[in-house]
Amino acid sequence: MEIFTMLMALAIGIYALKSRDQNRRIALLGTHLGKYQIEQLMESLTEGYLRTLGESDPERRAQIWNLLSTTEMALCEQFTRFVTEFSRVDEADARVSKLALSVPYAAKLFPSLTFDLRKALSIHAHGISHAANNTDQTPKDKAFTLSAELFLMQHTCHWFCRSKTVASARLLARHKTSYAQVLASVSPDTRKAYGTLTAG
Repeated sequence: MEIFTMLMALAIGIYALKSRDQNRRIALLGTHLGKYQIEQLMESLTEGYLRTLGESDPERRAQIWNLLSTTEMALCEQFTRFVTEFSRVDEADARVSKLALSVPYAAKLFPSLTFDLRKALSIHAHGISHAANNTDQTPKDKAFTLSAELFLMQHTCHWFCRSKTVASARLLARHKTSYAQVLASVSPDTRKAYGTLTAG
């Protein structure tokens, strides 16, 4: 009975520490993201892409693509500003655990098993901007690549706040696509840089 009580107390303690650590991370990221409309712009784009791809009238489809390009540029501009601002965060507060599951204060306990969120966001900013400004792709292909870049960025944010496992589950639930599929769909430069940074 004593062992059971001790285990329960330990489990409650670990859960409390994990919640405190996660809440700190969510507050940190939310404070910076809250100044921008990045999430709203991202939703407008993904919904707009789906609507455009379902449009049968070529002229109407071209008009929507043109309207969406304005949203793409607004998103790029806001995300670049966000990344510049977040780059001023202390490195110790921007470390992300590479462990699959959430371990309280893992970034401080296992610093060698972490990566810098500031660097990851910089990779995302480059990938998003490059995809949005890529004139070599058809609008459909550009939309596919840019969506993948945005989904990967969102995955990284959830990874920072929770864990890689939770981030991957949210990605699958929200966008019906796996982490591996998203990685395979971003630009080669993003995939290489991101893979090098997060390898563990």
